[in-house]
Amino acid sequence: MPARLIAAAALAILAAGTLSASEMSETIAREIDRLAAEVEPDVIAWRRDIHAHPELGNREHRTAALVAEHLRALGLEVETDVGPTGVVAVLRGARPGPVVALRADMDALPVTEQVDVPFASRVKSTYGGQEVGVMHACGHDAHTAILMGAAEVLTAMRAELAGTVKFLFQPAEEGPPPGERGGADLMLEEGAFDDPRPEAIFGLHVTSRTHTGTLTYRPGGTMASADSLEIVVKGRQTHGAMPWLGVDPVTTAGHILVALQTVAGRRIDVTQSPIVVSIGSIHGGVRGNIIPDEVRMVGTVRSLDPRIRQEFHDRIRETVTKIAESMGAKAEVNIDLGAPVTYNDPALTERMVPTLERVAGRDGVSLGPPTTGAEDFSVFQQEVPGLYFFMGVTPRDRSLDEAAPNHSPFFYVDESGLVLGVRVMASLAWDYLEGGGASE
Repeated sequence: MPARLIAAAALAILAAGTLSASEMSETIAREIDRLAAEVEPDVIAWRRDIHAHPELGNREHRTAALVAEHLRALGLEVETDVGPTGVVAVLRGARPGPVVALRADMDALPVTEQVDVPFASRVKSTYGGQEVGVMHACGHDAHTAILMGAAEVLTAMRAELAGTVKFLFQPAEEGPPPGERGGADLMLEEGAFDDPRPEAIFGLHVTSRTHTGTLTYRPGGTMASADSLEIVVKGRQTHGAMPWLGVDPVTTAGHILVALQTVAGRRIDVTQSPIVVSIGSIHGGVRGNIIPDEVRMVGTVRSLDPRIRQEFHDRIRETVTKIAESMGAKAEVNIDLGAPVTYNDPALTERMVPTLERVAGRDGVSLGPPTTGAEDFSVFQQEVPGLYFFMGVTPRDRSLDEAAPNHSPFFYVDESGLVLGVRVMASLAWDYLEGGGASE
């Protein structure tokens, strides 16, 4: 870390020793802003470097090495190869206090970049047995660079930091390769929350749905659970000219497909929470004049409420199996649990909203809508209270309607907004620790 950052931060904090609590708070906020501005060029450079060299889940070796080198240079306690390519770092403040965690994800997507920038990705890799382009089409490069910057800001203020900050740089948020494990689950299993264990966790996600300089949040369910659905409809093969001599799983699957959409709104009260079931793949049979033995349907089930999530699963199973029985067929329903609901602890959210508003301004912070996208940050929230929020990265002179969404090959990040991410992540950690953590 540049010596000027440490020296300036120490002098500013020492000079504030005779101030009132409110004056001290304002001084700290200004110091965080100043330090974030100092590190902004590095944050942009890190983001461009990571963007030009994207890596798929569980393959983030170069990114993790860059992160670990920076954190070690700051003098932090650093552990690598966590879950399996994640990085965990610990900053212990000079003053006693609680423990808080900040998280960023590092993996890219199998997307071929179409954005015209000098640092555009030209990387290719193998995914699912196919050669694919690789791109940070979801903004994880920005998340990683922002948290690297926040670590530098907080380290410069270590002398007055009241507690400990854990920095989690997570692999495979988008999912590990087929046949592998990775992501938040594996990081926790391999000790990411151990010694010291955090009391709370904060994370952000860049989005093209709002303009640069804005933050959105939502208490309670903010992103959906994401569960995999497989339905196997078993009939009895026969000639297509004489369907009455067999049991037709194709017709049965068609009835099931339509009926699944009536579960939402007919079997579940959608005023309580949005729910979605989508079938993305249907396969059965080899010839037009042969009714096959079985049809396989694969899809996804989404919910924003943990209680409704289970009820939704039960109604899907009941609907599918009874329709199959009514048509003389049988159906097997398999629902594999994926990421749980990204649930922002209401009390923690209410407590930290003033921090968001102080950093981005009241006009820059708003209550956002729930989204049926999913995030395995939710796995950390199963362990400790957490707050996950969104930060806009679409330039203010660009229409939001025309901005490419996350996961698009045209997804674009306005880098002038990255410094806000550094400020808000550092401020959330500082304010939480200064407030005494969960004991407040």
